[in-house]
Amino acid sequence: MKIKKKLELVCPAGTPASLRAAVDAGADTVYFGFRDETNARNFPGLNFSREEARDGVAYAHQRNVKIYIPINTFPEAGNPAPWHRAIDDAAHLNVDAVIIADIGLAAYAAETHPALRRHLSVQASASNPEAIRFYHEAFDIKRVVLPRVLTVPEIAALNREVPVETEVFAFGGLCVMAEGRCSLSSYATGISPNKNGACSPASHVRYVEKGNKMVSKLGDFTINEFTAEETAGYPTLCKGRFVTGGRASYLFEEPTSLNVIEILPELMAAGVSGLKIEGRQRGRAYVAKVVAAFRQAIDAAAEDRTVDVSNLLSVTEGQRQTTGVYEKTWR
Repeated sequence: MKIKKKLELVCPAGTPASLRAAVDAGADTVYFGFRDETNARNFPGLNFSREEARDGVAYAHQRNVKIYIPINTFPEAGNPAPWHRAIDDAAHLNVDAVIIADIGLAAYAAETHPALRRHLSVQASASNPEAIRFYHEAFDIKRVVLPRVLTVPEIAALNREVPVETEVFAFGGLCVMAEGRCSLSSYATGISPNKNGACSPASHVRYVEKGNKMVSKLGDFTINEFTAEETAGYPTLCKGRFVTGGRASYLFEEPTSLNVIEILPELMAAGVSGLKIEGRQRGRAYVAKVVAAFRQAIDAAAEDRTVDVSNLLSVTEGQRQTTGVYEKTWR
């Protein structure tokens, strides 16, 4: 049986327990952020202290699993020190790559730690050959995480033109905006996902009972109303249900999760190098289940086999899944 080149399985960890779960379930790579504003999942109770990061790197490397550190928010003007320190610490921890978005930070990493492998975060929104070639030529970027706005044929065409690896999102939350350019959460809360690292921060979330309904709010904005039969989801503006034309509906995005398992052969043929599972805010049980399922699916796809991983539906948002834009037919 001919074995194809396998896709690299890049898995999330918001805590040391989740890191161990991802490694033990079959991850090729685990990514986690430091416990500060330098990463785009800066939530209370998540992420790693420097000591936890050191232990996590050791645990992974002892089992031949790589570690990527996202330092993918944009430094505060006049105060780049926390972001520079994060780059320095990642290099000293001997991680396998840093994932960065800011041009100035890319320059700092390239000049200060030239041996440190650099990946371009989806927050940079690089989705065309010209932008990707610029980052490669200027900062020796080795891999680009592509925004979730490209179809599989577009990804294939892009890979034929760029001198770097590409990584795509494979499972978890969707983003209807061009990553790195969304201001909805900033408008509602005053806290920026791109600078402070928190989209729809929990500090601004409230749930209020209104008759027989549960109302979810983000700051002063009502995001959704749920009946007793519905599960009350986490309030983010892009997944809000709003009234237009006298009818309430999901205007931006319905509650559903991305899942590319059905199109793994197409993504392999398109030249993709890495599959990124989203979910640093999820628990270790979720991480273990999703990583194990994708490990099976990727190994099977490399051997032209299929496996039944329908049990993933239970951990999707709203118990619904989609291949998103990857198979979108635009008119």
